[in-house]
Amino acid sequence: MTPARILAVAAAAAGALALATTSSAGRHGGGTLVGTVGPGFTITLKQNGQLVNTIPAGTYTFVIHDMASIHAFSLDGPNGFAKDFTTVPFTGTKSVTVALKPGAYKYYCPPHESFMFKHFTVK
Repeated sequence: MTPARILAVAAAAAGALALATTSSAGRHGGGTLVGTVGPGFTITLKQNGQLVNTIPAGTYTFVIHDMASIHAFSLDGPNGFAKDFTTVPFTGTKSVTVALKPGAYKYYCPPHESFMFKHFTVK
């Protein structure tokens, strides 16, 4: 093989490796999740404007908009995972970065948990 051919093969291999690395990175979770609680008796969690139902495991930044002093936003998950993003009587916006592992999660308003809750799955 000529030196030019060896260089071309090496460059092609490096390009394929870079593409494979980029492709596998796209399968991992992460990004921003936007939660809103209140002002009425509503609670939501969205990614890119869509309600979260199933997302890949990864590190996410939760941006929580707590719009009523009678509400709060909490998250429970597998293996005892629990996180209170806001508490009563806080109103405003908070951002928290959390690593989500595979399993079932529930977000809810603790004072009104019996009817202000939703579930999502991390795979």
